Amino acid sequence: MGRMNPIALTISFVDGSEKPVTAVAADLIAFETHFDKSVTELQKNVRLSYLFFICWHVLKRTNETSDEFEKWTETVVGVTIEDEPKK
Repeated sequence: MGRMNPIALTISFVDGSEKPVTAVAADLIAFETHFDKSVTELQKNVRLSYLFFICWHVLKRTNETSDEFEKWTETVVGVTIEDEPKK
């Protein structure tokens, strides 16, 4: 079985700002629990809701948002998958 590395994402917000985030084990486990799917599903069948959920979970875990998921998505316009986590 392959190794699952952290996932680097950049969130683009309605106000024009961007935020790089790195999804780690806690975020990937939350994804699997919430969607009842293996995180390897991201490699085969990427859905925007999956990526937005992971981004939201990173920000929730790091206390950078207190909004619930649906409310938080109203502030977001897009997400980009990066090649590797930004330092």
